[in-house]
Amino acid sequence: MEFGASIFFTDYSISPAYLAVALEERGFESLWAAEHSHIPVPRRTPAPGGGELAKRYYDVMDPFVTLTMAAAATKRLKLATGICLVIQRDTIQTAKLVASIDQVSGGRFLFGIGGGWNAEEIEDHGTAFPTRMKKMREQIEAMKEIWTKSTAEYHGDLVDFPTMMTWPKPVQKPYPPVFAGDVGRCARRHRPVEAVPRSRRSARRCHAGGGEAGRSPACTGPLGQFDPANAVVRAAAPDDRRTR
Repeated sequence: MEFGASIFFTDYSISPAYLAVALEERGFESLWAAEHSHIPVPRRTPAPGGGELAKRYYDVMDPFVTLTMAAAATKRLKLATGICLVIQRDTIQTAKLVASIDQVSGGRFLFGIGGGWNAEEIEDHGTAFPTRMKKMREQIEAMKEIWTKSTAEYHGDLVDFPTMMTWPKPVQKPYPPVFAGDVGRCARRHRPVEAVPRSRRSARRCHAGGGEAGRSPACTGPLGQFDPANAVVRAAAPDDRRTR
């Protein structure tokens, strides 16, 4: 079993570099950084699990920035978005971000993605909430074209661009592992699955405790002052395979 930590990095949280070094020293496998660009006020979408939305949702930093800081401070720890709201991001620019962080980390990036739950936040980025999952699939398909081909193009219903060239390409071949949070009953049970590209295998990620799907469950890891409310346990099965 491999252990990772998931956290909302803010300007008042533990620093990404400090936490990353502490995790690596203690044998943790990975560090997962959450994402929200903003929280609209007022909003009609209820908070996951009900009640008031926690302050960290409003304050969380950009995961690609915090994970780059963590990468620079470590040598073995894997760096992951947990999760990246790709449907709120530009497809081509996100492909470059993923390839760039995989390069500067020496091939240690894990690309956790999700379709999101906050309709107003998503719609502020020009994405229609009902078709966000279709857009996410097209975005990942388009990114794979960019990551694996010198000259790439993609023509979908929601994502479309003509022939283009961009570098760098990822260190990991053909591209970093892509993990998608399951959007049905599994999400409510906090079990993200490796769903992009389509796979019938579960990524078998085990979460102990509560929290928002794919984000901040609890665990009891030997990390001194680290807040266990933001830790995640990853159970890697022997037959775990990543379909490319």
